[in-house]
Amino acid sequence: MKDAHQPRPHRLSRLPAWFTRWLGYRASPPPKLPDWLIWLWTWIAAFCGISVIQAVFTYSHYFVERGAPTIVASYGASAVLIYGAVDAPLAQPRALMGGHFIGALSGVIITKLVHLVPTEERYLELQWLAGSLACATAIVIMQITSTTHPPAGATALLAAVNADVRHLGWYYLPIILLTSTLALAVALVMNNIQRRYPVFWFQPAVSIPAKPSPDLGGPEPKDADGAKGVEPSCVSVSSSEDVAKVGTSPV
Repeated sequence: MKDAHQPRPHRLSRLPAWFTRWLGYRASPPPKLPDWLIWLWTWIAAFCGISVIQAVFTYSHYFVERGAPTIVASYGASAVLIYGAVDAPLAQPRALMGGHFIGALSGVIITKLVHLVPTEERYLELQWLAGSLACATAIVIMQITSTTHPPAGATALLAAVNADVRHLGWYYLPIILLTSTLALAVALVMNNIQRRYPVFWFQPAVSIPAKPSPDLGGPEPKDADGAKGVEPSCVSVSSSEDVAKVGTSPV
């Protein structure tokens, strides 16, 4: 008889192991690494990730001509998470991609709304308001969508308070998407050599323990005294006379 509580096999288990390992899937958990080896891989991964992003935006004439920054500063903080704290929920792909995009979108929209004031000087006077609104709004939307990624708060803030980023306007969004994709691609390669990343893509796996059932060979419920199948009895006592009766009645 098939166990009704047996977990279903992971959908990636049907694909070749050499492919699924780069997506974070393992049939069994990877062995525990010594600290020095974890530190080494963290350093290599962070170096490669930041270097790849800067190389793309520095040597691509398409981005240079449009005034794209070499790297958005908030990705330095993302590197700490996705290369150094690979098991953290805040470092998983959903948080990385979704968080930064929400931060950029919130920052651009709110900045453009505040920028409707008549003059640039007036906007600079209200720049503090745009930055505060952008960051606070991004945080709440990330909470609602389960994409909380702390560095994305800086992504929203930069759209309002950094002149170079603010002048990008809507072009800031594809830059953020590409940067997040490059950072994630490096993480999938470097973090899966002797570690595992991601722990999950969209939603963490939830293990719900099965309720023991005698029909499936599970143990029968026991009371506090260890007796099987004995239901505890309850006596309702409402007055002092009832107490006396309970005390003198035979058991």
